[in-house]
Amino acid sequence: MRRFAAAVLSVLCFAVLVGCAHKQPPVGRWEGTYETDDDMVVVRLEIAANGTIYLSAPDAMDIAGTPPDQRAPMRDRLAATLSSSWNDVEGRTMDFDGRVFRKPGGLAPQMEWNPDSRKMTVVVYLGMKTIRIPVRAVKDFSDNPWNG
Repeated sequence: MRRFAAAVLSVLCFAVLVGCAHKQPPVGRWEGTYETDDDMVVVRLEIAANGTIYLSAPDAMDIAGTPPDQRAPMRDRLAATLSSSWNDVEGRTMDFDGRVFRKPGGLAPQMEWNPDSRKMTVVVYLGMKTIRIPVRAVKDFSDNPWNG
């Protein structure tokens, strides 16, 4: 009976350790865009092998009154800002539970990962709006993600 109890205790301890193990975030590059009548966002994300996260998401908000012929130049400016400022993006770490990335100790999701479909979503907070932007995996970043 003692052996059985010791075996059960060992299995439970192992299960707890596996459950508490630090989840490794996916490594790669992603980019995407989001546009409505009132907002535009362009996103670039890289997760390095050591878990460092590089993320940039320039946006234009409250643009509902922008004439249609000025929207393409706005997209181009956001893409140019993303490309030109990428080397200045500082790496950060986030808590990752295998699906959701959060700022250390934070509650609000910053990114969401579906390990089954291997799809990444970046969560952007624009004023009072929470926007989930699906991003696509890329080998190399493009100069203009709007064209992807």
